[in-house]
Amino acid sequence: MATYDLTPRIAPNLDRHLVFPLLEFLQEQQMYPDEEILKAKIELLNKTNMVDYAMDIHKSLYHTEDVPQDMIERRVEVVARLKSLEESAAPLVSFLQNPSAVQELRADKQYNLQMLNDRYQIGPDQIEALYQYAKFQFECGNYSGAADYLYQYRALCTNSERSLSALWGKLAAEVLMQNWVVAVEELNRLKEIIDSKSFSSPLNQVQSRIWLMHWSLFIFFNHDNDKTQIIDLFNQDKYLNAIQTSAPHLLRYLATAFIINKRRRSQFKDFIRVIQQEQHSYKDPITEFLACVFVNYDFDGAQKKMKECEEVIVKDPFLGKQVEDGNGSTMPLRDEFLKNARLFILETYCRIHQRIDMGVLAEKLNMDYEDAERWIVKRIRNSELDAKIDTETGTVIMEPNHPNVYEQLIEHTKSLSGRTYKLASQLMEQSPAQAAR
Repeated sequence: MATYDLTPRIAPNLDRHLVFPLLEFLQEQQMYPDEEILKAKIELLNKTNMVDYAMDIHKSLYHTEDVPQDMIERRVEVVARLKSLEESAAPLVSFLQNPSAVQELRADKQYNLQMLNDRYQIGPDQIEALYQYAKFQFECGNYSGAADYLYQYRALCTNSERSLSALWGKLAAEVLMQNWVVAVEELNRLKEIIDSKSFSSPLNQVQSRIWLMHWSLFIFFNHDNDKTQIIDLFNQDKYLNAIQTSAPHLLRYLATAFIINKRRRSQFKDFIRVIQQEQHSYKDPITEFLACVFVNYDFDGAQKKMKECEEVIVKDPFLGKQVEDGNGSTMPLRDEFLKNARLFILETYCRIHQRIDMGVLAEKLNMDYEDAERWIVKRIRNSELDAKIDTETGTVIMEPNHPNVYEQLIEHTKSLSGRTYKLASQLMEQSPAQAAR
């Protein structure tokens, strides 16, 4: 299964602290020798201030209570630097810890800076010290303190580049603390800044979108209500172009989201074309499953890929989660995936053949005859499948598919709105002379 592990591709697009949860997962799954994982952890930790944690890992790796002298010296340096930064930021931290004083702050940053300087002798040096102190706290693994200080720093910062850096740090801290609701808010703030026309350069914009999509995986597959939001983000033209250009491995997660969210069928058709186009640059059992069903109509191949998909999902740090089943309870994402994957096979196969023998269908679904019959009956009762069963002949008959006019209107309206927005954006990006022509 290490063949399908995406950690080597994902890790370079994450803050190093966000890589630790992935290594923990790989260690639990025993996908690599324990020694390799521990060495990878130490390599990451050497570039942070989490010296105590690095010492513990070193002891586990080498089965000793002794640690290298450079680690001991590094710990002394970190403690001294932390104390120095704490002293530099103390005046502003004391002010922020005083509720009555904080009430004097306004939405106008320039007013706040002037007021802090006049009344409390707090100037740019102390504000910069707060940023450095927050960053250092983050590197030490104190994500809660870092998140608070970075939030307060952004309320005072007038440097857009530093403010953006603080927002990335705040998002990472919220993800690491698993504060998914707040993380979604920070993610949306970042997206708005990245997508703005004033963002630094097109190249940086594309790279930032790639980073944002990688970081968002933690949120989309952990936050209960965000299984559809990954489609809203990843399937936008500018983000999908970034995926196809620099991060095709993200197609695994977008494909999974489409499979477990059947309502997104209008967007799904376009996505299948992307899967077909990108088969030369990236494929795994999940994308190959979709290609088997909707491109090649290879149902025997889809059945084999479905078994591989189950293994991939269980071994993926983002996909091995619980999802809502639509009835208020949760189930493993794997089960939701397999249920909908079987429906894809069933619907596509029956649409081609219209009438099919139950025994043949059970074979295509990789199920016993009785289990397949019960499963199909349940899907029909839950209105997930427009079909009926002829018990005398033992066949499944697909009902004529008459699309809901109201749903069609909504989808066409969404599509028209999207195309209009895209056209307007292109016109806005042109020079006045080009637009006039």
